[in-house]
Order: sequence, then structure tokens, then C-alpha cells
Amino acid sequence: MRRGLAALLVFLCGIAPAWAADPLRVGSKNFTESVILGEVAAGVARQQGHRVEHRRQLGGTRILWRALEEGDIDLYPEYTGTLAQELLQMPGADEDALVAALRERGLRMTAPIGFDNTYALGMRADRALQLQVDSISDLAAHPGLRIGLSNEFMQRADGWPGLRSAYALPHTPNGMDHDLAYRGLDSGAVDVIDLYSTDAEIAHYGLVVLDDDRHYFPSYQAVYLYRDDLSVRAPDWTAALDAMAGRIDAATMRGLNARVKLGRETESAVASDWLGVEAPRARGRASRIARRTLEHLQLVGISLALALLVALPLGVLAARRPKLGQAVLTLTGLLQTLPSLAVFVFMIPVFGIGAGPAIAALFLYSLLPIVRNTHAGITGIPRDLRETAAAIGLPSRTRLWRVELPLALGTILAGIKTAAVINVGTATLGALIGAGGYGQPILTGIRLDDIGMILEGAIPAALLALAVQGLFEAIERGLTPRGLRIAARQ
Repeated sequence: MRRGLAALLVFLCGIAPAWAADPLRVGSKNFTESVILGEVAAGVARQQGHRVEHRRQLGGTRILWRALEEGDIDLYPEYTGTLAQELLQMPGADEDALVAALRERGLRMTAPIGFDNTYALGMRADRALQLQVDSISDLAAHPGLRIGLSNEFMQRADGWPGLRSAYALPHTPNGMDHDLAYRGLDSGAVDVIDLYSTDAEIAHYGLVVLDDDRHYFPSYQAVYLYRDDLSVRAPDWTAALDAMAGRIDAATMRGLNARVKLGRETESAVASDWLGVEAPRARGRASRIARRTLEHLQLVGISLALALLVALPLGVLAARRPKLGQAVLTLTGLLQTLPSLAVFVFMIPVFGIGAGPAIAALFLYSLLPIVRNTHAGITGIPRDLRETAAAIGLPSRTRLWRVELPLALGTILAGIKTAAVINVGTATLGALIGAGGYGQPILTGIRLDDIGMILEGAIPAALLALAVQGLFEAIERGLTPRGLRIAARQ
């Protein structure tokens, strides 16, 4: 069912379903190290002669794990501590126990790549010296410290809840993006943040890593998780990844991260250089913008078209049947209050990752403006006009098409225009679940602190919103009967 719905939506996008061409699919989380490791895995697959697609920056751990289980991706980089604590709920499990638990789920794990990227807490050196803070235990004596933690760490089983309990910490931290937290720490906006031990920013900002003196954090050995059937479809690839065991130590990983985060090199170039192969040809800025524009237009256009098919009849129904109309308006209003990112994620079990869940979420967000304006446009028609149309014997359907809809057209088009403009902005979140669009360069720019990359997505999105607004205003002028236009000007 999920594949069928997703296939329909992707077909409407004009793109062949990914599984039809059957490329190998690599996923990565929304942080630099995961993207680099994803590029390394993709590079190894290309060395073996396979076609491979890297779905980068797909969000947090749970999204990647679900995508792997559902078959939307074949492989992604993970860490043993996350696997044991967060995903399998097997604290303290050894490697053999993890392998056995994965086998029961139709998944496998490569041998550790060679480095341990454990969690840690960090402070600026001058601030730590001033307060004489050397370990996590010392934080309890300073309840006024401002702590900023990555949003995922705030909720993880191996994150803040357990850490707070283990160290009896009285603080109330704020959630924030992991990459932005470094800038917040450097500017003095926060005092303590969570770190990955292989982050290049630790040395760049001169941070002090606080001692985990109660040994709360487990080992986080980097590995690749993959679907069991990949051993049949691409046994040479999985064997090559297993052969990477121990090849990337912590110093090497920090160096690779630094080349991307601080040296402004691309992840694909850094990964290819480490592998000793030629990097895939990089797209120029114009080509990237053209590609993202097409993806964004598909997300907005298809979701809006589907919304029109549903919302216009609902708006007419709401206007014709007032009691039922209140329920329709209430329901569509409630949909609009749901957090947009949550709706995107909720759609993943139904449509998988990619364009499907993004289109479904945008469809839901398009309903309210169209339903409400259709209802308002029809009910706002003067009663004498409606009574006159009924008095001359026009059937209900004829009154709707010949009288009510033409008179309500301006209001209805205003609702459609509002829905379209909202969708242009909201569609940028689709990049978090692999839908592409203008959100992709925005997310990359935030992660790499690259204003140019952020603007590469933000400016076209703003221009597209203005273009959409202008287009619907032109359509409204073209469809409004000449007599109504003259009356509106008088």
C-alpha cells in the first residue's frame, strides 16, 4: 500500500520511481560526518561498478532507521552506542549481541570503521577556567549556566534525560541545531553544548571537553548498517565496506570533517580523495538552482493540484450545508495548527522518504485556505442574487456553475494563491526527508555556516513565492468577468 501510494505521487512528479531503476541507495544524517561517511560508502559502491544514489541529510536517527527498515534506503552510517541505547534499547550490549538483534530485523552491520565518536559536553576554555569546571560533575555547582543541546540529544535515551539523572544536573537546557550551537558558544549566548568527539570545531574554537567522570556515555564505534538482502544484491560492496575495518581513526575523521566544515571542500571531493578515486563531477550553481527549482515546483504544484480536487468540493459543501460546513472548517483548521515538520515525519510510514510524504503534508496544509475562501466566497454572495437565480428556475447545479462560482471567483482564487505561497515556503522542509527542493542548499548552508549556500535556496524560494503570487493575480484578472471588473473599479 505504502509503495503504491508513493509510486503514484512520484509518477505525478514526472519522475520514474527510484526502485524501478534499482540503484543502490545510501542515506546519511543531517551532520557533516554522516554525509562524508555516506559519500565514502557511495564511492566504494562506484568502485565496484554499481549505480548508487546518496540521499543526504535525511534528518535524525529515527528517520534513517525507519527508512532502512522500510527499504527506502539500503545502507547508512551509524554508531554502536546509538544502536544499543537508542534504537535497540540494549544498554551495554556487545557487538555480537547487536549483530544478533539486527539479524532478527533483517539488517546487518559492518565491522567498526575505526573510530569512536562519543558524545561529550564542552565549554569555552576561558569560561571553564573562570568557573573551574573540568568535568560534567562540576556543572551541578553552577545551576545558572546556559546549556544549549542539539534537538535530538534532548530526547535520546542516551542523551540529556539520562545524563541529567546520572549527574543530578539542575539545569534546563534549550534545544538548538548542533552546528548553530558552536556559534552560540563562541558568541557567549550559551555556556555549555553537546559535542561529537570527532568534531573539527572543538580545536577550531579552542573548547574544553568536560570529563565524563561517571562514565555515562557508551562507546560509539562508527559502522555501516545495511539491509540483509544487500548481501545478495551487492555482495562485493558489503565485502568492501567490511574490509574498511579500522581504516579511519579519530584523527583522520577529524581531519576529513575539518576539510568540509572549515576548508569549504565538498563532502564528495573529500571522500573521493580519501578513497583515492576521481570525485563525481560537481554541478555548477546555475545547474543546481535549476534542478532545485524543478524539484520545488513539483512539490508545490502537485500538492496544490491535489488540494484543489478535494478542497473546492469541500468548500462548496460547507457553504451549501452550514451544519456540516462548521465541521469541515474546524477539521481543516486543526490540520493547519499541526507543526509542519511533525506532519512531514508522520507521513514517512505511509509514503516512505522523498517526495511522497512532502507532497502529502503540503496537500494537508493547502486545504484550509482553499476550503475557507470557497465557503466565504459563496456565502458572501448577496441573498437577493441567490434568490433571484432560484426564482427564475435555475437548477442547483446550474446556479453553482453559472452564478455562485463566478461571483465567488475572486475570493476562491485568493485562497488558492495563499495556499500556493504558503506551500512554496513550507516545501523547504521537505529537504529533511529527502524531497529536495530549495531546502537542500539551505540545510547545507546552515550546517556548513555558508551564507552563499543558504542564499542559493532562500533567494529563489522568495522569488518563486513572488512569481506565484503574481501568476494568480494575473489569472484572477483574466477569469473575472469584464462586468465584475468594471463594477469593482467603480
